[in-house]
Amino acid sequence: MSDSLPYSMKDVKYDNAKFRQRSLYKVINQTLLTRNIKHDWLSCSTGKFLALVMLFGLAYLFMAHTSSEPQVSGGLAKDVVVNKGDKINSDGISGLRRFWRKPPRLPPRLSPDEKGGKNSLGREAENPSSRLKWVSRQQKVKDAFIHAWSGYKKHAMGYDELMPLSQRGVDGLGGLGATVVDSLDTAIIMGADEIVSEAGSWIETQLLDRIKHKGQVNLFETTIRVLGGLLSAYHLSGGDEGMKLTRNGPKPTVYLDTARDLADRLLSAFTASPTSIPYSDVILRDSSAHPAPDGLSSTSEASTLQLEFNYLSMVSGDPKYSLEAMKVLEHMKTLPKVEGLVPIYISYYEYLLKVWLHQGASQNSNLTYLYEMYSEAMKVPNGLVFVGELPYGSNGAFSPKMDHLVCFLPGTLALGATKGKTKERAMKDDLLTFEDLENLKLAEDLMHTCFQMYSVTSTGLAPEIAYFHTEEYSEEGLDGGNKISKYLSDIIIKHADRHNLLRPETVESLFVLYRTTEDPKYREWGWQIFEAFEKYTKVDTGGYSSLDDVTHIPPRRRDKMETFFLGETLKYLYLLFSDSDVIPLDKFVFNTEAHPLPIKAAVRSS
Repeated sequence: MSDSLPYSMKDVKYDNAKFRQRSLYKVINQTLLTRNIKHDWLSCSTGKFLALVMLFGLAYLFMAHTSSEPQVSGGLAKDVVVNKGDKINSDGISGLRRFWRKPPRLPPRLSPDEKGGKNSLGREAENPSSRLKWVSRQQKVKDAFIHAWSGYKKHAMGYDELMPLSQRGVDGLGGLGATVVDSLDTAIIMGADEIVSEAGSWIETQLLDRIKHKGQVNLFETTIRVLGGLLSAYHLSGGDEGMKLTRNGPKPTVYLDTARDLADRLLSAFTASPTSIPYSDVILRDSSAHPAPDGLSSTSEASTLQLEFNYLSMVSGDPKYSLEAMKVLEHMKTLPKVEGLVPIYISYYEYLLKVWLHQGASQNSNLTYLYEMYSEAMKVPNGLVFVGELPYGSNGAFSPKMDHLVCFLPGTLALGATKGKTKERAMKDDLLTFEDLENLKLAEDLMHTCFQMYSVTSTGLAPEIAYFHTEEYSEEGLDGGNKISKYLSDIIIKHADRHNLLRPETVESLFVLYRTTEDPKYREWGWQIFEAFEKYTKVDTGGYSSLDDVTHIPPRRRDKMETFFLGETLKYLYLLFSDSDVIPLDKFVFNTEAHPLPIKAAVRSS
């Protein structure tokens, strides 16, 4: 929440260019000596007495000058409250300081250029040719999605993932047909009606039976992919008076009923655990749960379940799902942290923000602790353009290592700053604080770094992990291969880290940054990344393949198409090239697998 600014309403009306500080001596001098009054009255005893009274009166006023701090919302003071019971400041010094304070720091305002229209900051002109360009590029992404699905349908339908080179399927996520469910809402958003029918029919006829008979699944992966995908499809197909973007596929209640059956089994991970932290694995067929082999729980996994369970409680009317999931975050609130940080798994911060937004943000005062926990954790050092690690704890040495997974953070920072609105709209509505603007600037700087992880390589695709050249760390002969990149010697890519898994985090942040800033460079960066995917990862017989080494041409291919390529990467690229009213960020929150769920306040107002 924004801190109160140190000025009252009367200060806002000051002309700061004319406001100057004056010393106590000058004030008294002007009051007593510079007025057009004869001064011989000071020679009489009554005059001396009155002068003495005046001096003491002025001193009393200066020392007793107190006022309560104004309550500020979004940077503007709305109410000035004076508590009648306040005691007079006895030392006088702080009163004097408050009386002669500096000119007020006014809330952020749009610059004249920003007020001048959509073209003044390099944003795109709203002309037919520009719109046609992005409609055409959006269609290219849809074509890529259809190509990916065609390979999966032909060679791996019902399996979790496609192995596109060997043209077969593999179950690595519990055997619930993860690619089918992960892809469904992408198909709905793109208007790929035939795929909606195929995926919807499989879910209606096959998935519930698999849930009842399958064995071990991971709580986290199953929640974000399968449960999240079912709930998103439920809303987008018209459930809960949702958007009804498609008339294809089964009735929306099929998705909800399947989601409830799955969630009832997954709840055993919470109820079987002796603590507020759920077990990591569930046996679906008998609704039992057990911890990971080492007994440890991942911060990220345990705290990245709340969106899905909260929304299920909302649409089903049964609070049990939300109650169990929210115990995790309530417990996290009590744990010790270092400057708001918890160990290792940073999607924890993503869900702190997104759960707060999903539940109606500031309208739900019971959940403000989530935003406060997020805000504390996001206070990063000035000038940071990459996010490194402290592998040996907060007192250990800093490692300039950044995973591609971290590139979701620019989008999260931007979302936290503007709450889903454009920067222009948020500033016009006085919703941005100075800290919000600093976080938005950090988001843009970090976004630039994430994009350079792509452009520095020979293929134009990012490695899984990069290191950064600093004063304390450097290695020779480990560059990305793009000799014309100005950052060639700044980004170090070790041999074991050169693979690309078709990950979505960078294009996710490009999507959010474009929606937030309306700067077309983010669209252009996204198009460059998409072209690289098309050139180096597309498999002619259907599907797309991960790569072994992004620094060499032609790159060696891995025989794997992850479910998130259809569920996240292509979805975010499609939305990046779409109009901003398609799944708007102030009406939807995306779970960590890119399944959009409606914001609670938006559901109430519709």
